[in-house]
Amino acid sequence: MGRERARRGKDEGRDGESFVAMPWPVLDCAAYQSLSHPARSLLWEIARQFVRDNNGQLLASRAYLAKRGWKSADVINRAKHELLEAELIFETVKGHRPNKAGWYAVTWRRLDPHPRFDPGVSEAFVRGAYRLKKNASLNPPGGTEGKPIGPCGGTRTVRPVPSGGPIRTAFDPLPVPPGGHHLEKPSAVPVSVATAVEVAQFTDAQLAWRNRNEKREERRRIASEVRHGPH
Repeated sequence: MGRERARRGKDEGRDGESFVAMPWPVLDCAAYQSLSHPARSLLWEIARQFVRDNNGQLLASRAYLAKRGWKSADVINRAKHELLEAELIFETVKGHRPNKAGWYAVTWRRLDPHPRFDPGVSEAFVRGAYRLKKNASLNPPGGTEGKPIGPCGGTRTVRPVPSGGPIRTAFDPLPVPPGGHHLEKPSAVPVSVATAVEVAQFTDAQLAWRNRNEKREERRRIASEVRHGPH
Protein backbone atom coordinates (compact mmCIF):
# COMPACT_ATOMS: atom_id res chain seq x y z
CA MET A 1 0.00 0.00 0.00
CA GLY A 2 2.78 2.40 0.90
CA ARG A 3 4.70 1.42 -2.22
CA GLU A 4 1.62 2.10 -4.36
CA ARG A 5 1.17 5.55 -2.81
CA ALA A 6 4.83 6.38 -3.42
CA ARG A 7 4.57 5.19 -7.00
CA ARG A 8 1.51 7.33 -7.62
CA GLY A 9 3.18 10.37 -6.02
CA LYS A 10 6.15 10.42 -8.39
CA ASP A 11 5.55 12.47 -11.55
CA GLU A 12 7.24 10.65 -14.41
CA GLY A 13 6.43 13.48 -16.86
CA ARG A 14 8.64 16.09 -15.15
CA ASP A 15 12.40 16.57 -15.10
CA GLY A 16 13.78 16.28 -11.57
CA GLU A 17 11.94 15.81 -8.33
CA SER A 18 12.26 19.30 -6.83
CA PHE A 19 10.36 22.35 -8.06
CA VAL A 20 9.15 25.78 -6.96
CA ALA A 21 5.60 25.55 -5.67
CA MET A 22 4.12 28.95 -6.46
CA PRO A 23 0.41 29.00 -5.51
CA TRP A 24 -2.04 30.33 -8.06
CA PRO A 25 -3.48 32.89 -5.60
CA VAL A 26 -0.03 34.48 -5.50
CA LEU A 27 0.33 34.64 -9.28
CA ASP A 28 -3.20 36.02 -9.67
CA CYS A 29 -3.12 38.62 -6.90
CA ALA A 30 -2.91 42.35 -7.57
CA ALA A 31 0.31 42.64 -5.60
CA TYR A 32 2.14 40.24 -7.92
CA GLN A 33 0.65 41.63 -11.11
CA SER A 34 1.79 45.15 -10.22
CA LEU A 35 5.46 44.09 -9.98
CA SER A 36 8.09 45.01 -12.52
CA HIS A 37 9.81 42.21 -14.42
CA PRO A 38 13.00 42.38 -12.30
CA ALA A 39 10.92 42.13 -9.12
CA ARG A 40 9.07 39.09 -10.44
CA SER A 41 12.35 37.44 -11.36
CA LEU A 42 13.78 38.12 -7.93
CA LEU A 43 10.70 36.61 -6.26
CA TRP A 44 11.30 33.36 -8.14
CA GLU A 45 14.98 33.41 -7.15
CA ILE A 46 13.96 33.72 -3.49
CA ALA A 47 11.27 31.07 -3.74
CA ARG A 48 13.77 28.72 -5.40
CA GLN A 49 15.70 28.50 -2.10
CA PHE A 50 12.81 27.15 0.00
CA VAL A 51 13.36 23.54 1.09
CA ARG A 52 10.61 22.52 3.52
CA ASP A 53 11.64 24.27 6.76
CA ASN A 54 13.84 27.27 5.95
CA ASN A 55 11.24 29.96 5.25
CA GLY A 56 12.83 32.98 6.89
CA GLN A 57 16.41 32.14 5.89
CA LEU A 58 16.10 32.95 2.18
CA LEU A 59 18.74 35.20 0.60
CA ALA A 60 18.56 38.18 -1.79
CA SER A 61 22.14 39.39 -1.46
CA ARG A 62 24.26 40.50 -4.37
CA ALA A 63 26.88 37.83 -3.58
CA TYR A 64 24.30 35.05 -3.84
CA LEU A 65 22.50 36.44 -6.91
CA ALA A 66 25.74 37.14 -8.80
CA LYS A 67 26.21 33.38 -9.15
CA ARG A 68 22.82 33.23 -10.87
CA GLY A 69 23.51 35.96 -13.42
CA TRP A 70 22.44 39.12 -11.57
CA LYS A 71 24.99 41.87 -12.20
CA SER A 72 23.49 45.17 -11.02
CA ALA A 73 23.20 45.92 -7.31
CA ASP A 74 20.86 48.79 -8.12
CA VAL A 75 18.45 46.51 -9.98
CA ILE A 76 18.52 44.02 -7.08
CA ASN A 77 17.81 46.71 -4.49
CA ARG A 78 14.91 48.19 -6.47
CA ALA A 79 13.37 44.75 -7.04
CA LYS A 80 13.79 43.84 -3.36
CA HIS A 81 12.10 47.08 -2.31
CA GLU A 82 9.14 46.31 -4.59
CA LEU A 83 8.71 42.85 -3.07
CA LEU A 84 8.79 44.23 0.47
CA GLU A 85 6.26 46.94 -0.43
CA ALA A 86 3.98 44.32 -2.02
CA GLU A 87 4.39 42.18 1.16
CA LEU A 88 5.26 39.14 -0.90
CA ILE A 89 8.44 38.75 1.19
CA PHE A 90 9.23 39.65 4.80
CA GLU A 91 12.64 40.58 6.24
CA THR A 92 13.56 38.39 9.20
CA VAL A 93 17.19 39.50 9.65
CA LYS A 94 18.41 42.98 8.79
CA GLY A 95 21.59 42.78 6.73
CA HIS A 96 24.42 45.25 7.05
CA ARG A 97 27.96 45.81 5.86
CA PRO A 98 30.55 44.53 5.56
CA ASN A 99 29.38 40.94 5.20
CA LYS A 100 26.07 40.24 6.94
CA ALA A 101 23.37 39.28 4.43
CA GLY A 102 19.69 39.87 5.14
CA TRP A 103 17.27 36.98 5.51
CA TYR A 104 13.78 36.85 4.07
CA ALA A 105 10.62 34.76 4.14
CA VAL A 106 7.91 34.39 1.51
CA THR A 107 4.50 35.32 2.88
CA TRP A 108 2.42 32.59 1.25
CA ARG A 109 3.94 30.02 3.67
CA ARG A 110 4.14 29.89 7.43
CA LEU A 111 7.31 31.25 9.05
CA ASP A 112 9.84 28.65 10.24
CA PRO A 113 11.24 30.01 13.52
CA HIS A 114 14.99 30.45 13.95
CA PRO A 115 16.95 31.80 16.93
CA ARG A 116 18.89 34.25 14.75
CA PHE A 117 15.78 36.16 13.69
CA ASP A 118 15.63 39.81 14.73
CA PRO A 119 13.50 40.54 17.83
CA GLY A 120 9.76 40.79 17.19
CA VAL A 121 9.86 39.06 13.80
CA SER A 122 7.60 36.18 14.77
CA GLU A 123 4.93 38.57 16.07
CA ALA A 124 5.16 40.93 13.06
CA PHE A 125 5.07 38.27 10.36
CA VAL A 126 1.63 37.89 8.69
CA ARG A 127 1.03 34.94 6.45
CA GLY A 128 -0.92 35.97 3.32
CA ALA A 129 -0.12 39.68 3.81
CA TYR A 130 0.09 40.12 0.03
CA ARG A 131 -3.69 39.56 -0.13
CA LEU A 132 -4.23 42.83 1.72
CA LYS A 133 -2.94 44.69 -1.35
CA LYS A 134 -6.31 44.45 -3.06
CA ASN A 135 -6.08 48.00 -4.41
CA ALA A 136 -2.56 47.61 -5.70
CA SER A 137 -2.13 49.33 -9.02
CA LEU A 138 -1.63 47.14 -12.06
CA ASN A 139 0.63 49.80 -13.51
CA PRO A 140 4.42 49.47 -13.29
CA PRO A 141 6.21 51.46 -10.55
CA GLY A 142 7.37 54.08 -13.04
CA GLY A 143 3.80 54.73 -14.19
CA THR A 144 2.31 54.46 -17.64
CA GLU A 145 2.80 58.04 -18.71
CA GLY A 146 3.72 57.94 -22.36
CA LYS A 147 6.69 59.75 -23.78
CA PRO A 148 5.92 62.76 -25.94
CA ILE A 149 5.90 61.98 -29.64
CA GLY A 150 6.86 65.50 -30.61
CA PRO A 151 10.39 66.91 -30.61
CA CYS A 152 12.03 67.64 -27.27
CA GLY A 153 11.61 71.40 -27.77
CA GLY A 154 7.87 71.07 -28.37
CA THR A 155 5.84 71.61 -31.49
CA ARG A 156 5.76 74.96 -33.22
CA THR A 157 3.48 76.39 -35.89
CA VAL A 158 5.28 76.67 -39.19
CA ARG A 159 4.96 80.11 -40.78
CA PRO A 160 3.16 80.09 -44.14
CA VAL A 161 6.03 81.90 -45.88
CA PRO A 162 9.80 81.55 -45.58
CA SER A 163 11.63 83.79 -43.15
CA GLY A 164 13.14 85.76 -46.06
CA GLY A 165 9.80 86.30 -47.77
CA PRO A 166 8.25 84.57 -50.78
CA ILE A 167 10.73 82.99 -53.15
CA ARG A 168 11.03 84.60 -56.60
CA THR A 169 11.77 82.51 -59.62
CA ALA A 170 14.85 83.39 -61.61
CA PHE A 171 12.77 84.35 -64.67
CA ASP A 172 10.11 86.57 -63.13
CA PRO A 173 10.33 90.01 -64.79
CA LEU A 174 10.77 92.92 -62.45
CA PRO A 175 7.94 95.47 -62.53
CA VAL A 176 10.39 98.26 -63.50
CA PRO A 177 13.79 97.90 -65.16
CA PRO A 178 16.75 98.53 -62.84
CA GLY A 179 17.55 101.86 -64.51
CA GLY A 180 13.94 103.07 -64.64
CA HIS A 181 11.26 102.89 -67.34
CA HIS A 182 12.59 103.78 -70.78
CA LEU A 183 9.60 106.06 -71.51
CA GLU A 184 10.39 108.14 -68.46
CA LYS A 185 14.05 108.58 -69.28
CA PRO A 186 15.36 111.70 -71.12
CA SER A 187 16.95 111.33 -74.55
CA ALA A 188 20.36 109.81 -74.43
CA VAL A 189 21.56 111.91 -77.45
CA PRO A 190 23.82 114.85 -76.43
CA VAL A 191 22.46 118.38 -77.02
CA SER A 192 25.20 119.25 -79.50
CA VAL A 193 24.49 116.23 -81.68
CA ALA A 194 20.73 116.88 -81.61
CA THR A 195 21.30 120.49 -82.65
CA ALA A 196 23.57 119.42 -85.49
CA VAL A 197 20.92 117.01 -86.76
CA GLU A 198 18.26 119.74 -86.67
CA VAL A 199 20.56 122.17 -88.55
CA ALA A 200 21.37 119.55 -91.13
CA GLN A 201 17.70 118.78 -91.66
CA PHE A 202 16.94 122.52 -91.99
CA THR A 203 19.74 123.04 -94.55
CA ASP A 204 18.56 120.13 -96.68
CA ALA A 205 15.09 121.62 -96.80
CA GLN A 206 16.44 124.98 -97.85
CA LEU A 207 18.54 123.40 -100.61
CA ALA A 208 15.58 121.48 -101.91
CA TRP A 209 13.42 124.61 -101.91
CA ARG A 210 16.19 126.54 -103.68
CA ASN A 211 16.62 123.83 -106.29
CA ARG A 212 12.91 123.83 -106.98
CA ASN A 213 12.89 127.63 -107.42
CA GLU A 214 15.91 127.51 -109.71
CA LYS A 215 14.30 124.85 -111.88
CA ARG A 216 11.09 126.83 -111.96
CA GLU A 217 12.94 130.00 -113.08
CA GLU A 218 14.84 128.04 -115.71
CA ARG A 219 11.63 126.68 -117.16
CA ARG A 220 10.14 130.20 -117.25
CA ARG A 221 13.20 131.60 -119.06
CA ILE A 222 13.10 128.84 -121.67
CA ALA A 223 9.38 129.37 -122.25
CA SER A 224 9.89 133.14 -122.64
CA GLU A 225 12.62 132.62 -125.20
CA VAL A 226 10.42 130.30 -127.14
CA ARG A 227 7.66 132.87 -127.25
CA HIS A 228 9.64 136.01 -127.77
CA GLY A 229 12.97 134.87 -128.93
CA PRO A 230 16.29 135.37 -127.24
CA HIS A 231 17.06 138.81 -125.81
